[in-house]
Amino acid sequence: MAAPTPPIDLSAAMITAPVSIGHWLAILPVAHCITLGAVLLMLRAYPRLQAWLAISGLGLLALMDAALLAKVAAEGPFTMVMGRWLPPFGIAFTVDLFGALMAFTAALAALAGGIYALADIGESGRRYGFFPLLMLLMAGVTGAFMTGDIFNLYVWFEVLLISSFGLIILGSEREQIDGALKYAVLNLIATTLFLAGVGILYAIFGTLNMADIAAKARDLRGVAPLMTLASLFLLAFGMKAAAFPVNFWLPASYHTPRIVVSALFAGLLTKVGIYALIRVMVMLLPVEREELGFLIALAAAATILVSALGALAENDIRRLFGYVVISGIGNMLAGVALGGPGGISGAVFYAVHSMVLMTALYLAAGEIARRGGGFSLSALGGLYRQSGGFTAVSFVLFLAACGLPPFSGFWPKVILVKASLDLGAWWLATSILTGGFLTTIAFGRLFLLVYWRPAPMALAPSRTCWRTGLPLAALTALVVGFGIMPEQLLRLSQSAAAGLVDRQAYLDSVFPGGAP
Repeated sequence: MAAPTPPIDLSAAMITAPVSIGHWLAILPVAHCITLGAVLLMLRAYPRLQAWLAISGLGLLALMDAALLAKVAAEGPFTMVMGRWLPPFGIAFTVDLFGALMAFTAALAALAGGIYALADIGESGRRYGFFPLLMLLMAGVTGAFMTGDIFNLYVWFEVLLISSFGLIILGSEREQIDGALKYAVLNLIATTLFLAGVGILYAIFGTLNMADIAAKARDLRGVAPLMTLASLFLLAFGMKAAAFPVNFWLPASYHTPRIVVSALFAGLLTKVGIYALIRVMVMLLPVEREELGFLIALAAAATILVSALGALAENDIRRLFGYVVISGIGNMLAGVALGGPGGISGAVFYAVHSMVLMTALYLAAGEIARRGGGFSLSALGGLYRQSGGFTAVSFVLFLAACGLPPFSGFWPKVILVKASLDLGAWWLATSILTGGFLTTIAFGRLFLLVYWRPAPMALAPSRTCWRTGLPLAALTALVVGFGIMPEQLLRLSQSAAAGLVDRQAYLDSVFPGGAP
């Protein structure tokens, strides 16, 4: 009789201890989005049921992300590894405060967009997949914020890009196809550069786990071409975030889809690019980020000023708001260039503010078009007489976009200007302030023409529908709340920045016993 086979010790390769229930929160939001998206696709013959299921699912997603944010804020970063393989072999979902905060804010913006879509997306758009594509988009966005594996980050970029291609052409109008082509070509180039960077990174490090890369970079600096790698990632993520000089695709494409799609793109997609840039340049390659700091600062200043001038020259409200999106990216880039807890916390605060604000601004643009009959500044007027309440909401959003107190855009600009002056970068602080001044002029012009000027023709009475008014009012309330009571968001932003600069807690969550 053959001798019995000795038991195999799996503890050297796999996690053998039971995984706590709380750790499942790391993957539950992504699994929820993918599963619900598949269910909604099967319900395309029932567009009304499909819409309400999607909104309920987005509400549940926001609750999951809120629980995840509370857990990380209380206990610190934690890791869930696929297949129970020990890192760096298993694909890790590592959630820190930065990722959890971004995911929760994205869920709130998506929920507002889903409610607005009840009025903006008709039965045809629902049958062609708006709500399944929205859930797939959120799967990609949430997965990008949660993953601890850089190739997995590329995969989630692909997921959100595939869904965004479907959303941008929903309606199949000529203008949409034109915008989709510009959007697709530039994003595919950026994705190719990102994939090339991942290939070079794997050749250098022999691993794709972000914590493992961060630990090994110290020993490979000076031996491997890390500066080339950092420059490649900077270009790829700069294109995705629409930073100067590769920003021209955004105002040429974001004005073409349905307004709720434009709102979701403006609020979410460019922020995924800036998130990836911060994650890679600040946490993985901090020395290279410091060496590239002046170049990043130049790109930030140019992004702010060029986009502000573009906003001044625009006659289409949607294109004008596209330049405002780009200007915000410039402010976040300034935080990346400055580095340190001050600059990074300003970038994180600005990202959260921008996700909420830009979604609200595009929804307000949809309401302007519904009330006034179009998006052209030269053809609009008289909205103040038609609705004083909507005018007040718009005015609050415009002030926040300009960075004026007491609204949410004021505080991150104060942080960034202070961080610039502390480092002696007075010219960068001047660029931030000048960009805000030019943006104020652009929004002042918009307000005078659209709201204050008499209407060129008699406007029909128009009442606010709850499906459009509720999400717009909720997002505006967040803009006001972040401005009047910024302490909690400021504390979260500072803690998130500290966790990116001092990576030890992140590394310990992936390798509790020390890196292999």
